[in-house]
Amino acid sequence: MKILLVGGNGTIGKRIAERLKSDHELIIAGRSTGDIKLDMSNGNDIDQLFQKTGKIDALVITAGSAPVKPLEELSFGDFQQGFESKMMGQINLALKAIPNIKPGGSITLTSGILSHDPIPYGTVLSTINSAVNGFVIGSYGELLYKGIRINAVSPALVEDSAEKLSEYFPGHTPVGMKEVVDGYIKSLKSNITGKILNIPA
Repeated sequence: MKILLVGGNGTIGKRIAERLKSDHELIIAGRSTGDIKLDMSNGNDIDQLFQKTGKIDALVITAGSAPVKPLEELSFGDFQQGFESKMMGQINLALKAIPNIKPGGSITLTSGILSHDPIPYGTVLSTINSAVNGFVIGSYGELLYKGIRINAVSPALVEDSAEKLSEYFPGHTPVGMKEVVDGYIKSLKSNITGKILNIPA
């Protein structure tokens, strides 16, 4: 398969790349590293991205971020930052990918555990993760008619980030990277669609 992996040098993305690179044609896009430089919040960047890649079999996105701040300190700008990056960045990529994905292809987005298991100061991420999941659930029926599958992988605190982020996730047990990557492989290579793949299940 010809796979476009956005965020392929990030914490999760690089692990997915390691699993896929030997058996697939892998194109990695990222803000500062990768085969193609991409600002997900920039529509022109996304248009140019698909001009460079041509038709692909699958789009996998593991990029996007949002502020983690106390509720009383949050502003419209904090939400907008998260919306433009993790939410609309992924949604715009998915929408613009539709005419560029071969029949039988797939789109895999990334949300996260905070959509249903919140943490202190994680309101923006909880909001955005829920919106990403909502986009998958709302769009999969129409995409099915076009022969394209779409899912979201929703991981818990991942092992490779545990040392850095564990203070924000009190009582959370980190999930192993193999299990996380397996979720993306399931979305990529099975026939499921419209699913939120919670890792761990």
